[in-house]
Amino acid sequence: MVVFAGQGDTRRSMELLWHGDHGDQGETPAGGPAGTGARPGPRPGLSVPVIVDAAIAVADAEGMAALSMRAVGERLGRTAMALYTYVPGKNELVDLMYDRALGELPGGYDTSAGWRPALAAWAEDTWAFYLRHPWMLQVSQARPVLGPGEYRALEALLGVLAGTGLAARQVRRAVAALSSVVRGAALTLAESRQAVRATGLSEERWWTGRADVLRDLAPGFAERFPLVARLHADDTAAHEAEAATGDGTDDGSGDGAGEVPYLERAARDAFEGGLELVLDGIETAVAARA
Repeated sequence: MVVFAGQGDTRRSMELLWHGDHGDQGETPAGGPAGTGARPGPRPGLSVPVIVDAAIAVADAEGMAALSMRAVGERLGRTAMALYTYVPGKNELVDLMYDRALGELPGGYDTSAGWRPALAAWAEDTWAFYLRHPWMLQVSQARPVLGPGEYRALEALLGVLAGTGLAARQVRRAVAALSSVVRGAALTLAESRQAVRATGLSEERWWTGRADVLRDLAPGFAERFPLVARLHADDTAAHEAEAATGDGTDDGSGDGAGEVPYLERAARDAFEGGLELVLDGIETAVAARA
């Protein structure tokens, strides 16, 4: 699903983003911090940050489809109506969630070793951020929330690109290219995992079943689509070589689950390889200005 930010009351949403109760985290529930679910003991004191943190916890666990004022209220041990005193509705809540989550990203990067390693660090941080909060990928970037968290994240990236000496238009293009590579690859990985959860069918079983049928129905596939067939053969050979040496099988989760599913592996490769191509392009542009 795609969720568009900025669908609530403009002034109220912007007021909450820029002048909301961001410092007061409210009373901590007896069972743990906000977002851990309703537990016995005193109910948490409500505030905008407490509500937003609980909403983020709901989205982290179940995705944006499960987000509602009622679900957030249940996590906090409150009714949905109790939340409306602080947040007007779900639309405004989405804006606040998006902007608050972005606050996890670093506010700046060390460029002493140059802009390229700093951009690589930015990309890795952003990639990991999306994997922690895949629901962020369901919030369209067509309508930015225009909040301080969003601008802080952009400022951090611009701080690195400032060291390239590129003109404003080139910097804007670099921001778009870098963001697209990271977000696009992360979206592929997130959707791959979601497909397994939604269908109960592993990626390997899905591909194996369809590959067998495709071979039966299109015996002349390689002759009809030679470039596609060669690309697949080369990619398979490369993966088998990596598997033989123990490379290319870690998705970064640290769970030791073993072989990484094909689409997850492809997403990580697209992220790493695509990033290198973009960085090479930026380097070429920088050299052309020298």
